[in-house]
Formats: sequence, structure tokens, C-alpha cells
Amino acid sequence: QVQLVESGGGLVQPGGSLRLSCVASEIGFTNYGIAWFRQAPGKEREGVACISRGGGLTEYADSVKSRFTVSRDNAKNTAYLQMNSLEHEDTAVYYCAAKKFAHFGPTASRWCKIPRHNDLWGQGTQVTVSQ
Repeated sequence: QVQLVESGGGLVQPGGSLRLSCVASEIGFTNYGIAWFRQAPGKEREGVACISRGGGLTEYADSVKSRFTVSRDNAKNTAYLQMNSLEHEDTAVYYCAAKKFAHFGPTASRWCKIPRHNDLWGQGTQVTVSQ
């Protein structure tokens, strides 16, 4: 069973950058697509970005396109979310999630946006964008 641990959150000023990491504790990491979700107080958890098992395919929410980049290093069992040009609205708890044997496509990618379609979750890391 793959376990996920996020890190890299913190307090950053608007316009700043952070890189989140998601480390998988067991082998089998390459069997999983990785998604990043976030949840702000009083709001539903929303999909931010996702990446295929091999790392060649990615998808992003419209709100973060051109600012966030998802990547993974399968040799290190680690996925990343590079966040640039951060805005107040990006403040949230960020979670990584894993979908076993994940696929991409018009309907196959729903795990990227819908939390219940993922199999594993990390504990979350807080990102606060503030002066």
C-alpha cells in the first residue's frame, strides 16, 4: 500500500512561489497517477493539477494554468507542484492524491477533478498567501 506525505507548504507573499512535494513511502508509485487538490475554508475540495503515471501527460484547473506546474520523479517516488505568481485565492490546504492505474481522456481523467475517484490521500499541507 502506497502512503503519501506532502511537504513544502508555508506562508508566502502575493506574487511569490512555493514548491510542494508528495513522497510515496512504498514501491508501486509508478502504478499511480498523482493529483493535487486544495481546500479552502468553507469550500469544497477542488482539483488543481494531475499527472500521468509516466509523467508525460498533465492537466490543470483553469485557475492555475500558466502559474502552476506538476511534475514527478519516479526514481525518487516523489511528485511536485511548483506554484508561481501566488495569489490570495490560492490559500488552502493542499493535498496530493493517487489513482491506481490512472488514465487520461475526456471521461477517464475525472480522477483529476473529483476527490472520490482517487484511492490514496496525503495528510495535506497548508499554503497561505498573505502580506
